[in-house]
Amino acid sequence: MNKIVIVGAGQAAGWAVHTLRNQGYAGEIHVVSNEDHVFYERPPLSKQVLSEEATLESLNLFSIDQVDDFCVIWHKPDHAVKLDKAQKTVHLESGKQLVYDKLLIATGSRARIPVSAWSSMEHVYTLRNIQDCQQLAQHLKTAQRIAVIGGGWIGLEIAATARKQGKDVDIFEYGSRLCARSVSPEVSDFLKELHEKAGTHVHLDATKLHLIEASNKQVEVFNADSSLPLFDCVVVGAGAEIAKELADLAQLEVKDGIVVNEFGQTSDLDIYAAGDVAIHPTLGYCIQSWANAQNQAIATAKSMLGDLTAYQDIPWLWSDQYQANIQILGTYQPEQTKQVVIRKTDENQISFFYLNEQHQLINMIAVNDAKLVKLAKRWIANSKQLDPAQLQDINFNLMKLK
Repeated sequence: MNKIVIVGAGQAAGWAVHTLRNQGYAGEIHVVSNEDHVFYERPPLSKQVLSEEATLESLNLFSIDQVDDFCVIWHKPDHAVKLDKAQKTVHLESGKQLVYDKLLIATGSRARIPVSAWSSMEHVYTLRNIQDCQQLAQHLKTAQRIAVIGGGWIGLEIAATARKQGKDVDIFEYGSRLCARSVSPEVSDFLKELHEKAGTHVHLDATKLHLIEASNKQVEVFNADSSLPLFDCVVVGAGAEIAKELADLAQLEVKDGIVVNEFGQTSDLDIYAAGDVAIHPTLGYCIQSWANAQNQAIATAKSMLGDLTAYQDIPWLWSDQYQANIQILGTYQPEQTKQVVIRKTDENQISFFYLNEQHQLINMIAVNDAKLVKLAKRWIANSKQLDPAQLQDINFNLMKLK
């Protein structure tokens, strides 16, 4: 094998390249990127980088010297527009044609904009890449009243960042509760209280939102029939669209994302996918998290070289909002949950445990308790039976349950 092509240059692509070289692959690696910035983390964009507490350089996965040592052949900024499986060729927007022995699709996802007209409004923003972050951070320096459309993780993080800067913030969520697809009603209530205590206005069931550009370049937001004061800017954080078009056009097996096996392999044996764009092999849907992108890419890169490495990680992600570090382990499975246990150590530390019929942990949300998350990973991996009374009792040392 002499030539590997990777489409995408984010977290998954970066760790795939790192792993290929670390495993001794000496052939060509071609990387197609639609950005000039490559191999960087995205989670801090909505937090430390947006508030300018961290630099753009801090996002880099690897040092400049490390990236140079990878000896990547770059194609940037450029777009993959067609995949010819029979000829094993990727066609780029620039006209280039890249022949491959193995191909990795790591195209990730992009910001979802519910109303297409919003994307052309001057002071309506999304936040998905470095350029988006720079533009929004610049506007936040002068803006005072901010509207955030979307009460998922990205929307809540942006709202918290703006509120910490002293901005007046309103969140508009289409659904009846915050983060409804990934957490239980108890956690949704916690998140709502967290933001309202910080002075943010939360509007649920905002199913009839309309945006109108005012003459002074502000944006008027209509929620159903009520008009709110003008906003200096609007940030749309209404979820993500999986960038699966390349696989669709090539007629790979695609559902909400690209279907892969535990080794990252698609329906074509020489084409692999990892990160946001790939459906988790055991869960059956796409996982949008830093840890998933990194670890699935590492396993997939090893498998591309013939060292078959199954990806079976327990989903894990986190979110920083105000003083709360919120970590989510496992996935929200209401149909499997037979008992919810809440452990509140103090006002700033609370954990939510979700147990199945066998009193085994299947999902947990921990606020400001990273040590407990590490322990809970072992509980899930070992299918440990747990005593709900012990989980709830703040006087019981859970570290005894290793």
